Amino acid sequence: MPWIRTIPPEQASGPLRESYDRAVARAGRVFAIVRAMSLAPEVLDASIGLYRKIMFARDGISRRQREMIAVVVSVTNGCHY
Repeated sequence: MPWIRTIPPEQASGPLRESYDRAVARAGRVFAIVRAMSLAPEVLDASIGLYRKIMFARDGISRRQREMIAVVVSVTNGCHY
């Protein structure tokens, strides 16, 4: 059970529904990290945009290295994704 109020996918409408649909297209489902921003769809979209800019950047370390860092941080934080 989340500690903050979220909008489940089946209740989403408007811009949030569109954001959730894009999440499903990307990942096959709407993960909790996406639902955590459901009360502010504009923040959700900005967050996903920032994530994509960082993870798909052509400069610096490789995408593989970025993903490996993300895995280590997630495991360290006890996060399942």
